[in-house]
Amino acid sequence: MSGHSKWSTIKRKKGAEDAKRGKIFTRAAREITLTARDGGGDPDTNPALRLAIDKARDANMPKDNVERAIKRGTGELEGGQLEEVFYEGYAPHGVALLVKCLTDNRNRTLAEVRRIFNRTGCNLAEAGAVTWMFDIKGYLAVARDDLDPDEIFMMAIDAGAEDIEVSDDFVEVYTLATDLHAVREGLIGAGLTVEDAELSQVPKTLMTLGEKETLQVMNMIESLEELDDVQQVYSNLDISEEILATV
Repeated sequence: MSGHSKWSTIKRKKGAEDAKRGKIFTRAAREITLTARDGGGDPDTNPALRLAIDKARDANMPKDNVERAIKRGTGELEGGQLEEVFYEGYAPHGVALLVKCLTDNRNRTLAEVRRIFNRTGCNLAEAGAVTWMFDIKGYLAVARDDLDPDEIFMMAIDAGAEDIEVSDDFVEVYTLATDLHAVREGLIGAGLTVEDAELSQVPKTLMTLGEKETLQVMNMIESLEELDDVQQVYSNLDISEEILATV
């Protein structure tokens, strides 16, 4: 586990993003629009759209916003000309980064992402230089509450999980990409609190750095995530519990 997914989940849980709720809604709306455009506007026949709607609802996005985003994707409203783009590169100390963007202007987005890389003395890489280091998996963060982690483990396995890792705050559940929604519904049906659920780029191997170096990389990731067109940044950085506690 890279630590980055958990770091993002902790930020959301503690409300660190509350001041940016408008940006959260914008990102959620773009995801809904793209998935509706690519797979249709019916969540019952479009699993990617169903997941995007579930995430928007988890963020308390108003129903009207969700419906408008779907209509933009299906062409009933203007504004659905988005495309998904991944940029690859290396953060300080050789940490691999995948930057997922949804944009209506590739040139603008590339310039903004490149500016962050250049500012930190790093460079973007060619397509394929980093993607081979990651696998697409379903990722869920389940609150431990007062439950025995072993009990959560068994519930997750029964729901169809592929792998489970226990940490201080969460039980992190990994699934096949195609099983994410079913496992999420199974965990919720079992009475568990799912704090986060997403399709994630999971690193095959991890890189461990010292505290100072880890914080440098985390700061760069934060800068990238501030960009309007950036949906998510994935890394192979192993962020320890001790460092997470300091931030």
